[in-house]
Amino acid sequence: TAPPSDDKWVLKMFKLESKFKPFGDQPKAIEEIVNNFKNGKNEQILLGATGTGKTFTICNVIERVGRPTLVLAHNKTLAGQLYNEIKSFFPHNHVEYFISYYDYYQPEAYVVSSDTFIEKDAKINEEIDEMRHRATAALIDYKDVIVVASVSCIYGIGDPDDYKNSMLCLRRGENIELKKLLERLVEMQYQRNEIDFKRGTFRLRGDCLEIIPASEHKNGIRIEFFDEEIERIRTFDILTGASIDDLDFINIFSATHFVTNKEKLEEAIRRIEAELDSQVKKFNSEGKPLEAERILSRTRYDLEMLREIGTCSGVENYSRHLTLRGEGETPATLLDFFPKDFLLVIDESHATVPQIRGMYNGDRARKENLVNYGFRLPSALDNRPLKFDEFEAKVHNVLYLSA
Repeated sequence: TAPPSDDKWVLKMFKLESKFKPFGDQPKAIEEIVNNFKNGKNEQILLGATGTGKTFTICNVIERVGRPTLVLAHNKTLAGQLYNEIKSFFPHNHVEYFISYYDYYQPEAYVVSSDTFIEKDAKINEEIDEMRHRATAALIDYKDVIVVASVSCIYGIGDPDDYKNSMLCLRRGENIELKKLLERLVEMQYQRNEIDFKRGTFRLRGDCLEIIPASEHKNGIRIEFFDEEIERIRTFDILTGASIDDLDFINIFSATHFVTNKEKLEEAIRRIEAELDSQVKKFNSEGKPLEAERILSRTRYDLEMLREIGTCSGVENYSRHLTLRGEGETPATLLDFFPKDFLLVIDESHATVPQIRGMYNGDRARKENLVNYGFRLPSALDNRPLKFDEFEAKVHNVLYLSA
């Protein structure tokens, strides 16, 4: 239901800057789209040939609607182009970028016909991973956020509540024991490294703690202590070490999206052990000792890593247990970081919507072989993209763009 007043409905969060003004059919399209959303129409289509200014039109709609916005594209190239364009129109707002962070990705798979197991092989692009963290952090810290994403945003990335609760808030003048602060950073998957100081690491020099957040690669955070009191918080240039700004407080987010607290982790380990026991019994009852031994050795190793350091290779395959979800329950994705009334813009919708629908089945077919032959527990099937009906249930105000 639309609020009674225009002033209450339009929040004026976004400020569009451009030397251009809407022209031709654009003013009418903008007005109709905004009014339709205001009057409770949840789905609309904007048609226009290439070069007619659809991106500029939707930027005007975003400014008028005034809600956090997700712009969805069907490939990385298009997403990158949209990100640069929209960022130029909203220089004073938080325009972020969220795509798959793999430069190269060979998924884990098992080929039955040749009895060949293919290990997961991937090369992560650190810059894109940083931008993904910056996008989720912005959605928690700010309201004026536009995220340009590829369809990879419908894959599970961990529970947003856990991510938010793991946030470390430090304030000048606060008393905190340095040892406990270092332990907290390790729990957040930061690594202590005095030599190779990079994103996701910290180092301690006397009473000065330096951290490079997961969402940064240029600027670090320098926290100076006097006894157990935070005396000063500053940002600094990682390359030169020169101080940039003095801060009264700072929020530091976890170095990974798959984060959980100690209590949840202990319960997750208990659940994984129970599932492992059940799966081993199942394989043995079916006369499959090889599969039983395979799943036992692989999972025991992962459990040992989870107990010791809180994570393991392929930790996303245990996401159902780490977030304490039930079998088949909808995974948490980037969409869950948005408020419920966010605006979704689907670019090239004639290609993007079918891609959203097809992601689940392709992922499921590959993982069923891994489960059936003892390479993964059945819960790995719940590390998946959204089904199409789950995607539809998460979005409400949608603008489809198409030629």
